[in-house]
Amino acid sequence: MKKRWVPVAVLLVAVISVLIALAMPAGDGGRRFYGSTRNIVGVIYIEGTITSGQSVPGLFASAVGSDQIIEFLRDAAGDPEVKALVLRINSPGGSAASAQEIAREIAKTREAGVLIVTSMADVAASGGYWIASATDYIMANPGTITGSIGVVMELLNMSELYDKLGLEPEVIKSVDKKDIGSSTRALTPEERRILQGMVDDIHRQFVAAVSEGRGIPIQRMQEIADGRVLTGTQALDLGLVDGLGNFNDAIEQAARLAQIEDDFEVYFYGQSAPFERILRWFGASIQGYGLSGRLLDTQLYRRLVRMPGF
Repeated sequence: MKKRWVPVAVLLVAVISVLIALAMPAGDGGRRFYGSTRNIVGVIYIEGTITSGQSVPGLFASAVGSDQIIEFLRDAAGDPEVKALVLRINSPGGSAASAQEIAREIAKTREAGVLIVTSMADVAASGGYWIASATDYIMANPGTITGSIGVVMELLNMSELYDKLGLEPEVIKSVDKKDIGSSTRALTPEERRILQGMVDDIHRQFVAAVSEGRGIPIQRMQEIADGRVLTGTQALDLGLVDGLGNFNDAIEQAARLAQIEDDFEVYFYGQSAPFERILRWFGASIQGYGLSGRLLDTQLYRRLVRMPGF
């Protein structure tokens, strides 16, 4: 009798999964045919932990890949219709090198004449703020969590646990410091100095990037960049953001700064068809479909943004 419920349960799970997938933000790959008659404000989502490679959506956590964001930025820079971009950032940070890659591409995109506005969502901290600091204008919500300008490296010394379990790890290495940071032993003073030097160097790079991007003197940045997290309101007081407002305010601001506020359309990079969302939800990879993003004219956009949940 119980076995009869198995197909029903499987079908129910499948239906629920499909509904969730359809409601999820779209994955990567959206492109469109370029014309010559529109003013476009593009939207690029940077959601999840910042890593290299392609973005990876997930059920409980997601990662945003620098390769994918760079591809979207290059698409925008090569399209004469794109006058401005909004980067919608909802990220606690991640890889410093990946944040640097994205920030570098933002600089190239701005050099190509595309104005870029950051819209901070729930969190735009650490590497997320690093990226934001490279844009022309930053808009946060009053309650956005941002800042966290600092670098951390965490290691786990499990040697006592190994002893209690009666485990004796054997390490064979070619040079003395090849297993630096191993969980089988504590760091030596020299190894700790080496790793601290790495962390300090990346922190200096971070502070210098924000100082340049925000036009804040390096001495002042060193006072602010102590790893503290800030609300959007606090960040505004410190000059780390330019204004307070939501996602729709950021789009309007981008159009205003690009002087196209009376005639523009919104294009969402990376939006995909429903069937692609479903397949990506289950881990499938789709390449080369050339699926279109969402393109909204100004009047339609302004009607939609007043709808709850847009």
